Amino acid sequence: MKAATMKPNLRNQQRVDVESDIVIEKPDGCQLTCKISNLSRTGVMVSCNQETAGQLIPHLKAPAPGNWIAVKARFSVPVIPTQPVSISADGNIIHLRRMARDEFQLGIQFSDFEGNGFDYVDRYVRELLANTRKPA
Repeated sequence: MKAATMKPNLRNQQRVDVESDIVIEKPDGCQLTCKISNLSRTGVMVSCNQETAGQLIPHLKAPAPGNWIAVKARFSVPVIPTQPVSISADGNIIHLRRMARDEFQLGIQFSDFEGNGFDYVDRYVRELLANTRKPA
């Protein structure tokens, strides 16, 4: 996983840029692989191409408030550098934005984590935020 800089906070939690794969599972069992753009304790922004976005969001129409699209997200975070931990979280696609001709960003808000998933995400985000604040 590669971490980068912080972005302005449009969520209630600070987010950190992260580059890693994420598998998004629809309720029908279909699984699609995307890339994580940034991560917070409450959600994740993922990037994908138009075909994948269209499979996750019918007609590429942004979800209206309250009509979110339920998904399950699976990704890993390094609890310690040599020991990545798999995270599985239920969530809802609540945001869609077209970034380029064949690049879309989807915002997923977490609703529930399996096991200690929230604690692992919290620890990882806290660590990345602490590292971005240290002077060079």
